Amino acid sequence: MTSKLIKEAYNLKDSQCTLISESQAAIEAAKKSIQRTLFELELYVRANPKFLYTLIPIPAPENPLIAKMMADAAQQADVGPMAAVAGAIADLAVEAMLRTGCQVAVVENGGEIMAQSNQPVDVAVAAGEEPLSKRFGFRLTEFPIGVATSSGRFSHALSFGDAEAATVFCKNASIADAAATAVGNVVKGEDTQAGIQAGIKRGLSIEGVEGVMIIYRGEVGTAGKIPQIIKII
Repeated sequence: MTSKLIKEAYNLKDSQCTLISESQAAIEAAKKSIQRTLFELELYVRANPKFLYTLIPIPAPENPLIAKMMADAAQQADVGPMAAVAGAIADLAVEAMLRTGCQVAVVENGGEIMAQSNQPVDVAVAAGEEPLSKRFGFRLTEFPIGVATSSGRFSHALSFGDAEAATVFCKNASIADAAATAVGNVVKGEDTQAGIQAGIKRGLSIEGVEGVMIIYRGEVGTAGKIPQIIKII
């Protein structure tokens, strides 16, 4: 049975989120989780400023949980922990939603998505002003799933590559987020196919990555397990 879903925007500091569930209680639980997580992370970063700036993995603290998740994901992808911040916030918010007993828990945080659902969920791929941006997306049908996209062309997040979009699929959003950064960093150069293949190879080398899709210079490459691609109207 398909439930009627509630979709609500929620912005707090740098987190610009869309929350989806059949339950208002779950939506409220997600908001409280985001508030608590950001507060805990701010305190931790204030005491450990290197965590905010390093571009390489650092040892994971035991607490707070948000910092541990970010550092663990960063170690898997060989990037700095802030590369996983949006995904980790989404992971924790979905966990909070599920504790309310809801059947649909989806959090999109700045383009990074974590979803657990008993019905299909459609998501669009954003690639700035590129021709394919928001023209297609994915129908998510197997859960849990984390989806993250890095871009060297339009994103506010740091990338050393030039991909319009490097999208990664995992079981959780924190690893997807870190892995998308790692993939996006290596997609560059004049040879379009070489750039795409470098990104695919990098993505599939990261433990936990199930699928990779790259848009580079208007060409698309995919590998691994990719959800159904759909046209966005």
